[in-house]
This record gives sequence, structure tokens and C-alpha cells, in this order.
Amino acid sequence: MSAVGTLREALASVFLTPFGIVALAAAIPILLLYLLKPDPTRVTFPAVEFLLGDTDEQRRHPALRRLQRSGLLAIQLLAVAAFAISLASPYVPVSEERAVEETVVVVDASASMATQADGTTRFDRAVAAAKDDATDRTSVVVAGPETAVRAQGVPAPEARSALDDLRVTGASGDLASAIDRGATIAGDDARIVVASDFADDGWTTAVSAARARGHAVELRQFDEGGSDNVGVVDYSFDAGSVSVQVKNFGDSAVERRVEFGSESKSLALDPGDVKTATLPVPAGGGDLRLTPGDSFPVDDRVPVAAPDDPTIDVLVVTNDENRALTTALSVIRGTDVTVKNPPASVSGSYDVVVFSGVEPGRLLDGTRQVARETLSRGGGVVVQAQPNLSAVEYGGLLPVEPEGTAENPAVGQPADSPLTAGVAFPAPSSYVEAELRDGRALLETTNGTPLLATASVDDGKVLYYGYSTDDSTFERNYRYPVFWKRAIYDLTGRQPLSERNRATGERVRFAGNASDGEATVETPAGRREAGTLTLGHVGFYEGAGERYAASLADADESNVTAASATEAAGATGGEGTSNERTESRTVPLDLTGLAAGGVAALVLLELGFLRYRGDL
Repeated sequence: MSAVGTLREALASVFLTPFGIVALAAAIPILLLYLLKPDPTRVTFPAVEFLLGDTDEQRRHPALRRLQRSGLLAIQLLAVAAFAISLASPYVPVSEERAVEETVVVVDASASMATQADGTTRFDRAVAAAKDDATDRTSVVVAGPETAVRAQGVPAPEARSALDDLRVTGASGDLASAIDRGATIAGDDARIVVASDFADDGWTTAVSAARARGHAVELRQFDEGGSDNVGVVDYSFDAGSVSVQVKNFGDSAVERRVEFGSESKSLALDPGDVKTATLPVPAGGGDLRLTPGDSFPVDDRVPVAAPDDPTIDVLVVTNDENRALTTALSVIRGTDVTVKNPPASVSGSYDVVVFSGVEPGRLLDGTRQVARETLSRGGGVVVQAQPNLSAVEYGGLLPVEPEGTAENPAVGQPADSPLTAGVAFPAPSSYVEAELRDGRALLETTNGTPLLATASVDDGKVLYYGYSTDDSTFERNYRYPVFWKRAIYDLTGRQPLSERNRATGERVRFAGNASDGEATVETPAGRREAGTLTLGHVGFYEGAGERYAASLADADESNVTAASATEAAGATGGEGTSNERTESRTVPLDLTGLAAGGVAALVLLELGFLRYRGDL
């Protein structure tokens, strides 16, 4: 710590407002006046000296004469010092007993509180203790994926009811933020009770800050169980498989089996070991589990959301195959691309139908019917531009009305869309002039001709791709395959597995159909009406045609062991049992009045001294 910091800390231990001590600077001009004032010149008049005789002043000791001359300076300096001290509000710490009527209870609902011991969880014990701590005026703050005030200044029975409604989550929590919130809503005479396992970091600073504001903070630690924990701490997806990292937090070697669908893999783990298991993701996903389980079951399970049919079947209908296009479609992981040349007969079920380079008069009704059936099942159709686009009978599938061709257009800025984000679209050498008939243009020429447009048809989506096969350099751009990957996922309503599988605590949006944008979402904790939802529990979330999975996969939260909270923050412990209690605390006894009285006494002393000298 710097010298300035040490001085500031020393002053804060004596004064409530240490900044007031700067008033000592008023002594500087007083000293300067005394130093600059010239000494008086003594002149002897023999003719009158006999009249003065042996005066009292002559009989005084020289020390007394010096005191008389400098005493006023000393009194004035003491008065300035006393004034500065009174501004700084001096205090001494004293012990005080008081009856506590207001309590703020902070309950930790993070995932580690689900650790089990003797048939109950840490969270259950914490809630029971918090109920005993309720007083006549109680507030309840919960620390979970979001900090929330569940009750504020309510009677004890109402506070206990709010505590009964709390549920432990499957996400990490911010205990420090909850303690700060509790200190904010606490009254002047309130105490703060924190019920937690204190397994995370950062909370000690919040406790110190609350105590510095004059609040009594009591910590209730619940850290039973967890010494045998082995859990999944991370996961990733690649090529239809999931890789999970498993860590042994215990003190002894163990063996765990990772099971997913019909596949499994055994891992031998020494204390502190982290090992990886890779298993294929079955159709529809499911629960990946560690067996046997342990006292912290939250990290023994990883729900995985996956499509029922992992393969995206793509049909390309063309008389002039675009190799760049079919290659870009084929390299998308999970796609199966079929190429048909009209008037070849087309049958079967597809997720996406792509029309590219189709000769007029060769497209059969059966092929158009396959495209419409694809849309009715929620799939997608792509129509690529070509110079004779108006001559191809697409049966109303086109979202634009072709009006001829033109050359060398200027291209405007793309619309804000996941399809166009981060992609620089070049200007084509020639293009099909067209007018948007339905849907939304994502990219246009400066004269308003759509180059990319989407429209909803039945339950599916149509994409108009306005770049002809041989009239653009975009096919040679490294973002070209990225665009088509986005397009296929968008048309089929699918996302990469990493997008559908999230960490608990994240927020996701469900596109509701109601005017308020909310959707009915089935969650692990019950049904919710929400547009945006925090994934607070491990499990599956389904609503508005979307399905997400949430899992903990957090090494910090899985490390459920914790050091003593009492040693970490100088906490007091114990559980309360009454609605009103007396507690002892150290409070500052303000001595400002005493210092101000000293200033007044010194002013009176100065007046008396001036009177004594004969100046008054």
C-alpha cells in the first residue's frame, strides 16, 4: 500500500469525514502574519523614565514576557486545529446493543446449493435457516442466474411464504451482486443474513462493503457433501458427435461411464483428472449421463437438443449444373444432395429444393408439386436467377416479377439479416431486373431490383438468389459456402447443435405469435409465458416451434467445496429462532460536538487573553 493510502486509512480510523482535516491549512496565513509582522522599536525617554519607575512588566521574568507575546499565536493555532478536527468528525468505536426488527435474507440458489448430504440439499437447509431468521420486517433476495428481490419489508409469515416458493437452479449465481442488492434495500437498523455454501469467489468484498455501510452481516454456511463430485465441465459438437470433458473433483480415483443413447464409454479418473469422451448424437438428441451418480447430480447430466432427422435432404433441379453451388451445398455437414435434370421425374421427400439453370418448358408439374409439398412441411425452396427467368414456369413460387435484364448495376447495403451479416456481396456483371412481389428484399441494386429476397409460403420459406451462374465473382469468394450454409439452416429452421444447446444462465428468445411477442414455453420448472427466457434449470425448453437444451458444464460451479466463510470474512454464525432479537455491534461515537465545544472555549480564551493584554 502507498504512503497516501496508509495515511488515508489511518485518518479513516479516527475521523468520519477525514477530508475536513484540510482546514488545518488555515494556520498557514496566521503563521505568515506573525513572521512578517515587524518587531516594535523600543525608544527610551529619560525625561519620563522616572515616572514609570519599577513597573510590573520590568519585574516579570523574561519567559513570562515571551509567553505574553506568543500566547495569542498559540491560542489561535489551537483554535484552528480544534476547528479542523470538528469538521473531520472525530469518533471512537463503542459497543452497542439493539433490538433487531428488520432483516434482509440473501439466499444462494445457484447450482452448487443442490449438493446433497443425508437426504437433503444445501439449499433446503439454507431455506430452513432463513425462515428462522425472519423478523417482523423481512426482505428476501435470491442469488441465481439473475439476482431478484422476492419480498421487501414484509412480515415474517409472508417472508417465509416467499422462501417456500424459492427453488434451487441449475446455473451459476452472483452472490456478491445479491449481497450488494440486499445492502441497498436494507434500512439503517437492518441486519443482513446470507445463507450460502460460499463456494464461489468475490462475495467477501460485498460483505465488507455492506459492513462499511453500517449493516450487521451474518453468514450462514451450508457446505455439506460434494467431496465425491465427478462432473461434466465442458462439451462441444463436431460432425454429428458430442465431446464431453469430465473432471474428478474428489480425493480418490474413480471410474465413470459416459452414456448417450445406445453408446457408452468408460473413463478412469485420478483426483483432479480431466478426460474427454466423444459419442455420436442420436436422432432427436436426449440425455447424456455419467454413471454412477454422486452427491452433486446437476453436472452428471447433459441434455442435448438435436433434430429428429439429422440429415438435410437437398434436391437440386438443373439443366446446367452449377458446380460451385452443388459443392457449397454438399460440404454443409449433414446434407445429402440429389441432382435432377428436367424433365426427369422427381419424387420423394426433401427438406430444400433448389432450382438453378432450368431450361424453359422442361419443368414438370410433378417437380413443382414436390417443391410445394416441401414448403407445406416447413422446408425451403431456392430459385436462382437466369437471363430467361420469366420464361420458366415456377407456378407462383417466385417472390419477384422479372422484367428483363440489365448490366453493371451498383449494389446497395444489405439489410440486417443473419443471412447477410459479415458478407460482402459484389456487383454482378448482368442481372435480372425485377420487382418484389412478396416478402422482404435482403439485398438490392441502387435502382431497387432485389438480388436477395425471402418470402413465406405455406409453412415454409422461398429464397430468391439474384446472381446468375456465370455473371458474378461471388462464387469464388470464401464467404460463398458460408452464405449457403446459413441459407440452408434458415430455410429448414435448423441451427447448428451448438446454437440449440446452451449453458444454464443464458437468455434465449422464443418467437411468439401473440401481439406481445410472448410464447408458451415448456421448461424443466413448468410452463411459462415469455418472449425471452433465462435458462435457469438443466433440461429442455420447447416453445414456438423451437427446442433448446441447457446444461451446467461449468468447472467453477462444479467445484462445490468451499473454505470456511467465518475465516474468509470474519463472519458471525448461528441460526435465529425468534422474530425479534438483540445483537451487539460496534458503532462510531461521534465526538464532533466535543470538538466544536473546544473551538468555542478557545475563542473565549483568546478574548480573555486580549483583555488581559489590554488590547480590548
